[in-house]
Amino acid sequence: MVPPARSAHPARFVGIPDLPAEPPAVAVVVDVMRAFTVAAWAFARGAQRIVLASSADEALDLKARHAGRRALKDGAPAEGFDAVNSPGMIATATGLTGRTMVQVTTAGTVGVLAVAGAPLVLCASFAVAGATARFLRCRGTGQATYVVTGDAGRAEEDLACAEFIEHRVHCDSTDPAPFLTRARTSRAAADLAEGLRRGYRGVHPDDVRLCLEADRFPFAMAASRENGLMAVRPVPEPGIMRR
Repeated sequence: MVPPARSAHPARFVGIPDLPAEPPAVAVVVDVMRAFTVAAWAFARGAQRIVLASSADEALDLKARHAGRRALKDGAPAEGFDAVNSPGMIATATGLTGRTMVQVTTAGTVGVLAVAGAPLVLCASFAVAGATARFLRCRGTGQATYVVTGDAGRAEEDLACAEFIEHRVHCDSTDPAPFLTRARTSRAAADLAEGLRRGYRGVHPDDVRLCLEADRFPFAMAASRENGLMAVRPVPEPGIMRR
């Protein structure tokens, strides 16, 4: 394992159940497989923002309030939902330009809602890791709390991504390979592969590959309250180029 980056303001890596009662100043919520890889691809396909719901019922209600919204969820396709939480499927989706998406998942969206009171909340995956690190470095945010959303804070792919981002904050040339290897051999990656083998309709053959593309997009993703809801928007940073 690559040791964590050294800093005068050491980062914290915690699971959702271990979050302190007081919101952190800076929260980076990591969900590699698959919520925030999906979110990154939705923005790349033209989505304007993503509203995060706390339940499937709330997601459908939020969709119904405004014509043109698209809703997506974890698991298999379900009535009322336009997509599943699959980057392979979202990567080829059409008609997303300018739309608001509503997303509900069992890890990533839960993590963001758990730190909704933080002054700065970023949503992260390998796809936007470099841009997220650059955003943190340029903002000079000090200590960041990385929320490892999967498996009650034990998800190796999320921890690897969080540590990669923290290293990138301090050294932009950090090699992603060791971190991607950890994610590639994670339980989550194995579960997706098994789901694909069994013909599970909520998994696409390209999901794992797309989740393991480091620095695919030149934007970070920031979440903030909008009309009482947590909404995610892309935050482009000048000078960030696709690697």
